[in-house]
Amino acid sequence: MEGIDLSVFSGFRLFDIIDILLVAIIIYYVYSLIRGTIAVNILLGVALFYAIYLIVKQMQMRLLTEIFGGFIQVGSIALIVVFQQEIRRFLLHVGKNISMKRKKIIWSFFLNKKEVAKDNSEHLKPIIEACRSMSKSRTGALLVFSKYFDEEYYQSSGEFIDAHISKRLIESIFHKNSPLHDGAVVIVDFKIMTASCVLPLSDSEDLPLQFGLRHRAAIGVTEVSDAVAVVVSEETGEISFTKDGNVNMNISHEELAELLRDEL
Repeated sequence: MEGIDLSVFSGFRLFDIIDILLVAIIIYYVYSLIRGTIAVNILLGVALFYAIYLIVKQMQMRLLTEIFGGFIQVGSIALIVVFQQEIRRFLLHVGKNISMKRKKIIWSFFLNKKEVAKDNSEHLKPIIEACRSMSKSRTGALLVFSKYFDEEYYQSSGEFIDAHISKRLIESIFHKNSPLHDGAVVIVDFKIMTASCVLPLSDSEDLPLQFGLRHRAAIGVTEVSDAVAVVVSEETGEISFTKDGNVNMNISHEELAELLRDEL
């Protein structure tokens, strides 16, 4: 076509297109992880800081250029410190996706899916019954289901129990007169490992105002780890399921059983 200079595309390769697409996917994935959090404001501040550095450098303001340039040189280390939670969350998401695919292949190869589902249903029965009972009595509860037990992360803020799951035990822990009812119960391999755990609260700015500490803690722990969490609201008795910082509100007992069966 006349008037169009195609020479600019002469050195363009297929791998260049793939390179651009991969960078775009990474940028979008990182943005989806930090969207709605305070990290967005920090990132905007960093971008503004770098823009000012380019301006003073272009205007040949030597003193300011030296000052801002010194910060830019150690910028990568500063970004790692500032965005350590987001980087941790990103790596957990990547690792979890690889791990989940590997586990699905192994389980589908060695075991019958019906047998696995039946075995999980037997373990989940006391959990579902306890949630149903606490929902009716409007007993506040926070259950965290983790793939592994991090002693430094969980045990340091809770009471170590290491007991098999039972409906009465869960209800006893979250009874309003129990000394362990505040905080979360951590369940690993269908065993209650700790109770009364203090979890990190989510710093997301988009959470509804009606969310209390339990919901914010459930969102916070699933943002920084591969765990899932179940919340029973003390005010309404509603059951919520949290995964990857996302909350499914007001789910039924059947939906809860299906979600936990898929995750565990």
